[in-house]
Amino acid sequence: MTSPSLSIIIPAYNEERRLPRTLEQIFTFLQEQSYTAEVIVVENGSTDQTLEIAQKFAEQHKNLHAIKERQRGKGNAVRRGMLEAKGEYRFLCDADLSMPIEEVNKFLPPVLDEPAIAIGSREIPGAVRYNEPHYRHLTGRVFNGLINLLLLPNLQDTQCGFKCFRADVAEDIFPYQTLTGWSFDVEVLFIAQHKGYIIREVPINWYYNADSKISVLQDSWKMFQDLLTIRRNARRGLYDPKN
Repeated sequence: MTSPSLSIIIPAYNEERRLPRTLEQIFTFLQEQSYTAEVIVVENGSTDQTLEIAQKFAEQHKNLHAIKERQRGKGNAVRRGMLEAKGEYRFLCDADLSMPIEEVNKFLPPVLDEPAIAIGSREIPGAVRYNEPHYRHLTGRVFNGLINLLLLPNLQDTQCGFKCFRADVAEDIFPYQTLTGWSFDVEVLFIAQHKGYIIREVPINWYYNADSKISVLQDSWKMFQDLLTIRRNARRGLYDPKN
């Protein structure tokens, strides 16, 4: 069986309300593309009908795979999806679809020339943010400043939930991932830089979603602690090549 050109990986926790519309938009978009694609929904720990909704869509679309990941945490769901995907490019896509799915082509050849890693950015020239409260933007900039200071000095937006990895890069990076919560993507990008991969930032149109699951105060403190964990892991050699 020929591998698809693109895998779209959607981590989904209690997404019964948003997931149907998101999947409908994705499949409508994919029907108009010349490349082949698969969609992977990774449900982990939901208490609603997220998994059943994904399974029902899978009955109608052969290229949709619904996976139940028993370990909680967005990082666990993303790692599972990235490593089970078959696509030449593997695209992380938040279930709220705050970036219109049509923009996924910005992350792929021929728009980008064989990118190892391309990440959505809401900060670089050409990006547009819609309807985001000022306090949320400010909080994000403060956290990204800490990321720049402690780990990734050259990236303007590490937390956007839309990221694309070439298959060989994903399979090289994600086995080293240790964090399972909101900071997993900072760790993954740090591992990528540690291994010498070039990360491209892609300007996107992004729409603020008031239903975000992030708690600004509680999660920001935990994410700061995670940054220190990543530094300790690096000093201990956890991200160095495994024998």
